[in-house]
Amino acid sequence: MILSRYERMIARRYLLPGKGEAFIFLVASISLVAVMLGVAALVIVMSVMNGFRAELFDKIVGLNGHAVVQGIGGQLPDWRDIVKTARATPGVTSATPLIEQPLMTSYNGRVEAVLVRGMRVADIRANKTINGKVVLGSLNVLTAGSNKIAIGSRLADALGATVGSEISLISPQGQTTPFGTVPRIVSYTVGAIFEIGVYDYDKAYIIMPMEDAQTLLLMGDSVGMVEVQTEDADRVGAILAPLQEKVGRRAVIADWRQMNAQLFEALAVERVAMFTVLSIIILVAVFNILSSLIMLVRAKTRDIAILRTMGATRGGLMRIFMVVGTTIGALGVLAGLLLGFIFLFYRQGVVNFVQFVTGQNLWDPSIRYLTELPSKTDPVEIVVIALMALVFSFLATLYPAYKAASTDPVQVLRYE
Repeated sequence: MILSRYERMIARRYLLPGKGEAFIFLVASISLVAVMLGVAALVIVMSVMNGFRAELFDKIVGLNGHAVVQGIGGQLPDWRDIVKTARATPGVTSATPLIEQPLMTSYNGRVEAVLVRGMRVADIRANKTINGKVVLGSLNVLTAGSNKIAIGSRLADALGATVGSEISLISPQGQTTPFGTVPRIVSYTVGAIFEIGVYDYDKAYIIMPMEDAQTLLLMGDSVGMVEVQTEDADRVGAILAPLQEKVGRRAVIADWRQMNAQLFEALAVERVAMFTVLSIIILVAVFNILSSLIMLVRAKTRDIAILRTMGATRGGLMRIFMVVGTTIGALGVLAGLLLGFIFLFYRQGVVNFVQFVTGQNLWDPSIRYLTELPSKTDPVEIVVIALMALVFSFLATLYPAYKAASTDPVQVLRYE
């Protein structure tokens, strides 16, 4: 919006407090602060929700892949052929055989439910989700036949185990006797403790070499599934459609959307709902801009009439008040973006401070899956939030600007 020199001068004077106009300036300042808080709230909440989804996706996919080829009956005897076929499928970047089985573990009288995961030694060491999260011990000690395993940090806390502890895994698939099946109990030494950052994984996962898992579960040379990674997680269904035809009735393919459908759908719905609700805060702030401009127009009615008699056009007066209101909104947007980025940078410190002051645990990993408050700022969303606030601020200026431009100088100055 291009203003002439005198229009810029008048707009600048109206943005600053004049004599007897402290209340109008106060209302305008409150409007600016309201826009700032609304924009900051949207930036913070959307960034945290994006971070929450991204962290969950990275860690869930890091362990479970984009999809898994699961054997009918829980076993894949011909897993080598399936791995070879999967790797030859266009769009597939890797295919890894593995075993997953829920079991029980005990140590010093403590019993916990666990999920045993058997992987080839090379795959364990190449998995960034596990290898980069070891807090005690080393994955290098996990070799076939070593009877050494890696466990999650929260499982270690629950059992009271550490590196070097011998824990027992209890499998219901044991020897058959005249009195029934005797559970199979095998002792393993904890060689490493990892902390992925997803509560459910750190509380239940036990990683061991695939050969040891096959021996424990009496699976012979079979595996439970083949984990598949693709070049595009959003197109996993289309990429793996040819593979489903080739594996036929031997196995079924489940991708990450099917395995975690409820979780990610809930996050998507909550994200839209939060954006809509918090946008109302900006809308309320914009009404404050509207009210402050209406008050300014009423206070400056005489000045507006004089400007009209001096040759000011209706369009010029509209531009003046539109610039005043939009400037308040723009300053609020800039301040809100700055406040939001500062909060996100110190977000974990803020959470810890609030927890210290209130004595309440605001971020329980057992409920929220992740151990820390995540954040991921999407530049496109930031631009949308800023433009939305600016557009709302601009629309709020139209009525007051129209009223100012419609001022009849004859009626106002008749008795002057």
